[in-house]
Amino acid sequence: MNIGHTLDVRAHINSRKVSGYQWLLLALCFLIVATDGMDVAIMGFLAPAITKEWGISRAAFGVVMSAAPIGLAIGAILVGPMSDRFGRRKLLLTSIAWFGVFTVASAYASDVTSLSFMRFLTGLGLGAAMPNTTTLLSEYVPERSRSTLIAIMFTGFNLGSALVGFGAAAILPEHGWRGVLLAGGAIPLICLPIYLLLIPESVRFLVVRNFPADRIGKTLRRVVGGDVPANAAFTISEPQVTGSQPGKVLLSAAYRGTTLSLWGTYFMGLLVIYLLSGWLPTMIKDAGLPMERAANITALFQLGGTVGALLVGYFMDRVAPNKVISAAYMGGAIFILALASGSVESSLFAAFVLLAGFCMSGAQTGLNAYAPQCYPTAVRATGVSWMQGMGRFGSIFGSFAGGVLLSMGWGFSAVIAILAGPATLAAIFIIINKVNQRAATASAKQA
Repeated sequence: MNIGHTLDVRAHINSRKVSGYQWLLLALCFLIVATDGMDVAIMGFLAPAITKEWGISRAAFGVVMSAAPIGLAIGAILVGPMSDRFGRRKLLLTSIAWFGVFTVASAYASDVTSLSFMRFLTGLGLGAAMPNTTTLLSEYVPERSRSTLIAIMFTGFNLGSALVGFGAAAILPEHGWRGVLLAGGAIPLICLPIYLLLIPESVRFLVVRNFPADRIGKTLRRVVGGDVPANAAFTISEPQVTGSQPGKVLLSAAYRGTTLSLWGTYFMGLLVIYLLSGWLPTMIKDAGLPMERAANITALFQLGGTVGALLVGYFMDRVAPNKVISAAYMGGAIFILALASGSVESSLFAAFVLLAGFCMSGAQTGLNAYAPQCYPTAVRATGVSWMQGMGRFGSIFGSFAGGVLLSMGWGFSAVIAILAGPATLAAIFIIINKVNQRAATASAKQA
């Protein structure tokens, strides 16, 4: 084939308006993230029903609550290098099928051990899905609106987490906790054929992995549109990566500071979010409110996060992203303290839950939108997935610590108030990352 033109894929995507197919891709990723959010949050709403039916303590059920986050961490860590080698699409579709099947299987568990194992296997798929969805969309949207569009995608997670709360309140009285799990697992499996048909491979991945130009051009025309010459060669204007092992690149001198600060921020944010979303229904119920109302109030945390994610993403495209994310985490710390100082009977209690979710989930979504731009294409999936995987240990700690603290007799206010600490640390770590990013940029220019 005669090469007549060299086309920079990154510049081509950035120079064009968002196409109809890119909006479709956003909608598909939104749906994937929503089903992911449903399955991640589902056990928090089922904990009171399961512990009552099986007659187990909250500390014992903490093992079940921690099983999925452990799987999420391992799944995310494993999938990054695989995605950078084999492609975002393959790993994404496999992970969706995986977590759908094992969510359904969880409905047939008969004891803590079997339920914990099923939730661990479910977590492997959930952990693989999120970073691939984030990476795929980030590589297809214009950089000028990337944070906003990824934030829109991630509102699916908050919306899914909220909907499962309302769904649990509706399904539990008639069909029990097993019915909720069956419904949660069926949804991604029903949607899977649509994803198989419509989700493309990342065109940036195709360029980096030296796929045939014909396939790259066909994919670029289909998704992005525009004038793509038939005999073009394709490149990407971004820092070159030396070394074939993504993990070594992430921990190299150029990227180590960025990587560690992202891990620390994600860890602290998820610690707060998982303890709140996982145990808040139980704590509210213990304070004297009926379970249906406890589930509905907790769902406000996710709904607040939905709005927060949109605003954080919007301002990230216009102001320094680190400052926006840090401010949101600090707002979360303030409203968590306000939540701890009030009573569940207070008229302001639900508002504080909403505002805490607005800030914490908004900041966490902003971090997910920010991370892909910290790494070049060749190691982007590994960078995003390892941030999410290592950060998941925060969710594991938060899920388990909630059960332990309540079993030790800690009151509602004490458990909630202590979470202001990690929220503040998250704000500090992401500011530190700004310095690390400058060092990484300078190192890349020298190379």
